[in-house]
Amino acid sequence: MADAAHPAIAFRTVEKWYGTRDQPVHALAPTDLAVAEGEFLVLLGPSGCGKTTMLRMIGGLVEPTSGEIAIEGHSLWRGGQRQARALQDLGMVFQDANLFPWMTIAENIALPLELKGVPKAQRMRRAEELMALVGIAGFGKRWPRELSGGMRQRAAIARALSYDPRILLMDEPFGALDAMTRETMNLELQRIWLETKKTVVLVTHSIAEAVFLGDRVMLLSPRPGRVDQVLKVPFARPRAPDLQSGAEFQAIVRSLRQRLTEIS
Repeated sequence: MADAAHPAIAFRTVEKWYGTRDQPVHALAPTDLAVAEGEFLVLLGPSGCGKTTMLRMIGGLVEPTSGEIAIEGHSLWRGGQRQARALQDLGMVFQDANLFPWMTIAENIALPLELKGVPKAQRMRRAEELMALVGIAGFGKRWPRELSGGMRQRAAIARALSYDPRILLMDEPFGALDAMTRETMNLELQRIWLETKKTVVLVTHSIAEAVFLGDRVMLLSPRPGRVDQVLKVPFARPRAPDLQSGAEFQAIVRSLRQRLTEIS
């Protein structure tokens, strides 16, 4: 359990360089970060600023060049090896739902539990619970190709929640969806977050999406990524769609857009 001394996610002077054939690329400057348990943090910034690198480092997919990453107080890396105790608290959702086409929706959602050796009846019950949570109840026997993009992303979120991780990492999960579906999914994600109280870190290019969903918005500078500013979003929850047409919401969006223009 995270507390004040051990936040859900902690970066301590974390830095990332990528080696290339020509010359090293400095992706992320030394960065400190603390995400509280149950917080919804959004990473925002220009393309190539290190948002996805940060998220993938939190998820254990990319090893930092230096510094320490801790998940729920447990070091994520030791001696170049990922630590299982830290990884068990993490679930990930990507822009592509990445569902296996030869599996039904229920089987896709239950797959992480199958890999953990959970009995079939138990994991299918969990899949049914999660399909109800994300709004696709009754679609468990369908194939991924039979669902819309938004419904496939709902299934991907359900799969990430299947083993009840404390932390949900989301990399542009709605970036490929049309505007109306994306707005619907923003509302659904807010609902799911309010119901589950997970810690969420979301990467997006959409300023309005960042302000609508986040407790805090962290703006990163161009490469090498640095924390340019952190904005605490002032709106109470739940947030309704018409919030986005309000003067205060629009003022925050304009301010972030102006700052993005200045640093890009």
